[in-house]
Order: sequence, then structure tokens, then C-alpha cells
Amino acid sequence: MSTTITKYATRAGAVAGIGAAGLLALSGAASAAGHAGTVHTHGSALTARASASTSARSTGSYANGAKVTISCQTNGSKVTGIYGTSTLWDKVGKGYVSDTYVKTGSDGRVAPQCGKTPAPPTSTKGCSTKGLNDPHSCGAAVAWAKAHLGRSSSDYAHRCDHVVALAYGFGASGSQSANSHWAAIPGKYKHSGDTTVPAGGLAFFHSSSFGHVMISLGGGKFASNDIHGNGTYTTTTIAEIKSKWGEHYVGWAQPWFQANH
Repeated sequence: MSTTITKYATRAGAVAGIGAAGLLALSGAASAAGHAGTVHTHGSALTARASASTSARSTGSYANGAKVTISCQTNGSKVTGIYGTSTLWDKVGKGYVSDTYVKTGSDGRVAPQCGKTPAPPTSTKGCSTKGLNDPHSCGAAVAWAKAHLGRSSSDYAHRCDHVVALAYGFGASGSQSANSHWAAIPGKYKHSGDTTVPAGGLAFFHSSSFGHVMISLGGGKFASNDIHGNGTYTTTTIAEIKSKWGEHYVGWAQPWFQANH
């Protein structure tokens, strides 16, 4: 939003809008229930409303210094307040308050969109680390991959086997290439030619040089280095690897690493 005062600090003499004003102070990490803080005004109470509108009925108020929690945020009436002008409103315990009167510790959004259903967790059914002694589970490896999408690093460039090892908590894979990694994996952990790769599974490609390996994110999507720029970690598909690099897909495997054997 456009602000006249940063949400990291307060200042006396700021403009207070819609009569009753409130200010949400940062209180550390957000709890599971939402983003916590403290109301701050110049003395008057902050009116909460039934919806994100200045014309909506009052559902209560917050005194200066009251603790509140933002469960979600949405857009509504344009309001000019202590932190400038914005259409962003915060859902708190008693209703909705304009974000222009809320110190959140950020000048942007700090909570999910109201009414939006959270995406279900990625299913890793079919992927297993049982008996493999991997530092990370399949779910943790997928979470690592998703958290690193969009990043570029010289540590990722031309080091696909190293990157999948990082996802599973290893400092190194123990193999010199994706080709040698696939060759070393015991047959009981391999699914040759199968393109239905569960989230966390490792998809392998063979080439005359080093081959390629990437981790499945589920639903036919994969996280891979280099395919959209050397050292860049992005999403891709089996088809894109085959068509863009001319690699031969050989199958997927459970997260078996030479480093652990």
C-alpha cells in the first residue's frame, strides 16, 4: 500500500482517519491462528465492522493498547489513516478494521486472503525413505525444493545430482553424475520407464555425458536446475527435459543415495 509512515515505527501528530483509529504492533512471529499485535491510537477506540467497509455496522471496538490477531486480509473501502491510503482491511476478533490503522511490522500483506481455501498439502504417497537413512523425509525434501524455486546459485549449475541430494539433507550425493547414480541404485528402488512420479521421487534421464536427475513436486511437475538458465532452480516437466535437452527418460527411483551406502 502507499504509506506516509512506516509500519515499523509510530510518530505523534499523524493523521487519524474514520474517527476511531487503531494500530497493530508487531509482537514477534505469527502464531498458528494469525498475525498478532497491539492496537495503538491517539486515545480513541478503533471501531471494528461487520465487513471491509466504512458503512458496515459496528461489531465492537478496540481500546488503545488492546492485543489483536489478524486471521486474514481483504480489500474493501478506501481509507486514509495513520499509514496512508489503502483499500486493505484486516480481519480481527471482533470484525474488520482498516489496515491503515494497523501496525503489522510490514507495509504489505501479513495474512492470507479472507475466504481463500488453503492449498492442500502435497501428497508424497508412493515415495518412501524407509531403510534408506536419508536425513530428510520425502515431504521435507519436497518442501525444500519448493522453498528454493526461483533461486540462482553457482552451487546449482551443472550439478543436478548435488541439488537433489541437498533436498534430502545430504551435503553431497556420493555419485559423480546422474548416470552413475541411477546405475548404482538397487533394482527394488527403481521404476524404469514409469512417468507417474510421486512427490519426492527422483526422475532420471540418460545421456552420453552425465545425464540428469530432478525431484518430483507431484502432479507431473518437477523442480530442476539449469533448464531455464544455468544455476537457476525452477519447475519443469519430463517432456520439457526431453525436448529441450534431448535426454532419454529412464524412470524414477526412491531417494537412494550412494552417500548413505
